[in-house]
Parts: sequence; C-alpha cells; structure tokens
Amino acid sequence: MFEYPKWKLGLVVVLIVLAGLYSLPNAFPEQPAIQISASRGATIDAALEGRVEGTLKGKEIPYFGVSRTEDRLMVRFDDADQQLKASTALKEDLGQNYTVALNLASTVPGWLRAIHARPVTKGLDLQGGVHFLMEVDQAAARTKLEERYVSELYQILRSAKIAYRSVTPTRDGLSIQLITNADREKALTELVEKSPDLTVEEAVSSDTLLLARIKPEKIAEAQKHTIEQNVTTLRNRVSELGVAEPIIAQQGQTRIVVQLPGVQDTAAAKKILGATATLEYRAVNDTANAEEAATTGRVPPDSKLYYEQNGRPILLKKEVIATGDQLVDATSGYDQQSGTPMVSVRLDSVGGSRMLDFTSDNVGRPMAVVYIERIPEFRVVDGKEVRSSKETQTVISVASIRGVFSNQFQTTGLESSTYAKDLALLLRAGSLAVPVDIIEERIIGPSLGADNIKRGLEATIIGFILICIFVILYYRLVGVVAVVGLVVNLLLLLAVLSALGATLTMPGIAGIVLTLGMAVDANVLIAERIREEIRSGNSPVNSLRAGYEKAWGTILDANLTTLFAAVAMFAFGAGPVKGFAVTLLTGILTSMFSAVMVTQMIMTFIYGNRRKVSSISV
Repeated sequence: MFEYPKWKLGLVVVLIVLAGLYSLPNAFPEQPAIQISASRGATIDAALEGRVEGTLKGKEIPYFGVSRTEDRLMVRFDDADQQLKASTALKEDLGQNYTVALNLASTVPGWLRAIHARPVTKGLDLQGGVHFLMEVDQAAARTKLEERYVSELYQILRSAKIAYRSVTPTRDGLSIQLITNADREKALTELVEKSPDLTVEEAVSSDTLLLARIKPEKIAEAQKHTIEQNVTTLRNRVSELGVAEPIIAQQGQTRIVVQLPGVQDTAAAKKILGATATLEYRAVNDTANAEEAATTGRVPPDSKLYYEQNGRPILLKKEVIATGDQLVDATSGYDQQSGTPMVSVRLDSVGGSRMLDFTSDNVGRPMAVVYIERIPEFRVVDGKEVRSSKETQTVISVASIRGVFSNQFQTTGLESSTYAKDLALLLRAGSLAVPVDIIEERIIGPSLGADNIKRGLEATIIGFILICIFVILYYRLVGVVAVVGLVVNLLLLLAVLSALGATLTMPGIAGIVLTLGMAVDANVLIAERIREEIRSGNSPVNSLRAGYEKAWGTILDANLTTLFAAVAMFAFGAGPVKGFAVTLLTGILTSMFSAVMVTQMIMTFIYGNRRKVSSISV
C-alpha cells in the first residue's frame, strides 16, 4: 500500500497555493510613468493634478491615468515614447518648483499588494537605470579633520588657562599663536601630553608660535573612515528615498560605485546622491550688531555672519555646539505649543554631552540652528558637462534656551510641513562626511533591459520545454509527474525570490535555467530506482515506495555539495556572482521539496489510496 501522510498533504497544498499567489505579481508588467514630487515650499494638491492634465491635453499626449498621494503625483502612459514627450512638456511647464522624474509604475492588483505580494525586483541589466562612479573629495576630508583639531586645541588651551591669539590651519599644519614665550613653553608641554595624534614643535620664525601637524597614520585612518561613512550614508539615503535594491560599494581608496536600477532621470539621481544636508547648532553673538557687520564687513574674530530665511543678518559664534554628524534620529511633526512644523532631534552621547554643557551655562540666551545644503550642479559649456556645486547656509531657527536639555530636543519655526518632512528625511539618512564628485556616468536604457529579459525568458522557456519533452518521452507517466513537479518548483522559486525582495539579474536568470536542469536530476534518480526495483522482482507498489525512500539519500548528498558551493559564492562573491548564488541557492531548496514531496503526493493520488496496481508507467 502506497500512502501519503495527511499532514504532508496539507503542507504541500498550502505551499503550492501560496507559491501561486506570491508568484502571480510577476505576470503584471510595469507601466511607463512620470513621478512628480514637490521641491521645498511647493505642494502636491488637486490644483497641480489639474495643471498636469491640462498640460498633457494641450500637448495632445495621451495618458493612462493620474494618481495622487500626499507627497507625489504619478501619471501613467501606454508606452515609453509618450512618457518621454510628457516628461519634456511637464518640465517646461512646472519649472524649478517640482521634480519631474521618469519611473515605472506597478500594475499589480490591490488585493495582491494587500497580502504583500510583489514582483521580483529587476536588476540594472534587466530594468535599466544609471551607473555612477564617484570620487570622494579627500582635500575636503583633510580640511574637515584639521577643523576638528582646531576646536580640540582651543579646548586644551582654555582648560589649561594658556593665553593665545589664534589657532589657524596653514599649508604647513596648524599654526598656534601664543602671547608670550612662557605661554609657548607651557602650551608645548600641554599639547604633547593631551594631543597624541599631533606632532607639535616650536616654530623658528617666532618665539611665540607653535606648529602642529597631524600624524600621517591618523590622516590615512580618517580618510578611510570618511569613505566608509560616505558609503553608509549613500546607502541610507537611497534606501530612504525609495530606490529598490541599489548597489553601492567602495572601489579602491577614494572611489564609490553606485548603481540605481529603474532610475531613468539622471538629474534627480545626481541630486539624491550628491546633496549634502546637515545641521549645526551655534550660539548667537548677541553683544555685536549684525546689521552693522553686514554693512561694513567688520565681523568679530570669534563670530561668523549668517542670514536668516527672511534675509536678515545674524552673527553666530564660530564654535559649533553640535552637528548633524552626531544625530541619531530625526522625525517631523508639529510643535504642541505653537502648532508650527518642527523636527524632533536626538543626538548621540557626545553631542548630548556638549549640548548639556552649553545649555547649563546659557539658559535664557539665544541659540541658532544653521541648515547647510550642498547641491551638485551640472552645466553644459562648449558641448562638455561642467560639474560644480552650490552650498547654502541658512539660519532656519533662532530661539531662547528655556531650560537645560541634552540629547533630545526640537527644532521649531520651520516654514512648512513638507520642508520639515524633507529635512527630517535627509538628516535621518545622514549627511555625507565630505562632498563627492561624479566622475563617470553611464545610462542603461529600458530597451536594453527589455531585450535582456526577452532573451532570458526565451532561454528559460526553451530549456524547460526540452527538459519536459525528454522526461515525458523517456519516463512516460512518471515523466509527466516530474514535469508537474518542475512547474511547482518554478512557482516556488519565483514566490520565494519575490517574498525575499531579491534582485533578479541576467546571472540570476542563468541560475534559474541551471536550477531547472538540476531539478530534473532528482526525478531521474527516483524513476531509475523504481525501474531497478521492478527489474529485481518487487511489486509495483513496493517498487514505488522503495524508489522514493532509497533515492532520497542520494538526492540529498548530490544537492548538498551544490548547496555548499552556492553558500560560498553568496558569502564571498559580489555583484553578478552573488545574484547567481541567490537564485541557485533558492532553486536547490525548492527543487528538493518539489521533486520529492510534490511528486510523491501526485503519485499517491494515481497509485495509492488502497488501489490494486498491476504496473507502473515508467
């Protein structure tokens, strides 16, 4: 008697149903679309929707539909030509207030999205997108390091009560100007003891001057940390802004490779990657006249001139209390007292400690928040693209310190809820440690991706059909059952890849084709074992049972070796190798399940349930 346990039957049926549901989104192709998002100050509303529809109708550009959410407007089209024409028209009409980006909109039904079923994410080679090679500005990294040590030297000299004139960076190092020779001697002893990262020596040109140089190993370590921090920040920023499965990796000592699948608007991508947004908290110099300083240009040596959003000048102390680099979290909302948009900020222990020290000594005095943004700009001059950047430093909030606080507080008085949301997003994603320059750019169009997908599908279908023909002709009914198992295996594979959010690339498609070829090996082992048992004189039912029981050990051993190789490729490989390993690893697991449990269930329906079996079609 050949039977199948009911719990196994239930498990297989449930998994097959789930596989069908979660692989179904792959049958719904994406539509060409345009995504419109608001810049600072602009809004996404019904008026914008009507304006967009009016522009498209005026240009006689057909569109499929318009959908609007709180932060973006999506317009769908039937083909890429309509999408490109609409993009040009809308960019001209909307101007700088809105970002118009090419996109691909999902057509998966809402009921599938409700159960979190989604199609497999396509990689850069299938979906198209952009490839950037970015170089970290190491000169800026060194400048930032020097600024940090300038602040540290100031603190050491003040703590030791040593009189000094200035600490300034020069080409030779950090120049420390003291008042007297005795001050220099005392400062030399103090700095050598408390600044082990610096080489401090007396200057020959003056008996009140010291020169401090950062040790080479410290510079190298800082540059290494800088590029690692930039890689992490770029990953966080792209993830926050909704780009699926980006590839962001360090290349060499100073470069970063960025690949963004599905992104077709290079201008928007450059802004996402290159923009630097951070905050600085500074004390307000309320003893000097800011208007006079702006008019005459005479700024106190310990202060710096800034401007508020309304254009009014303000003097702030040069020493920074806390920066965005020390920020742990940022969320937007509304101030409960004033009802104005605000960003709730949480600092790390270092930033919280400095904020606590400052607020303890300055209750009732004003503190300002400086918003610093550096945006890359790209202009075409004489047929060549010229790269530059624009940095803006704006005081977005000035408020009196009402009480002592440390690592958690609010930045209030922001101009709009959209601005507060964007600011919180950029701060949460992190600021770039130093600026980066895009030195190489490649665009892979969607037509290339479509061609790759077509060829990959053709290879998969042809390989699958050839395998099915061979198995059915050679193993007859058992071969038909094996083909059903292969279909279930393919559904399971697609469902798992979709559920995991894996990225499918051309090497991944090759892994699927290889998996289908390997999956049939298990069925071949089972069929050959059944034949062998029948030739040995066993009854059909006993031969069927022995075929599955005795072949299982061989199937497991054969697949384990390939499984180990796939795990090694996934652990140590990168890029295409890792993509191939993911599909191969998943395919091995699903093929073992479908080749044994699924086919055994089908064979039970055909030859089991206490039926008298005289022969097996194998």
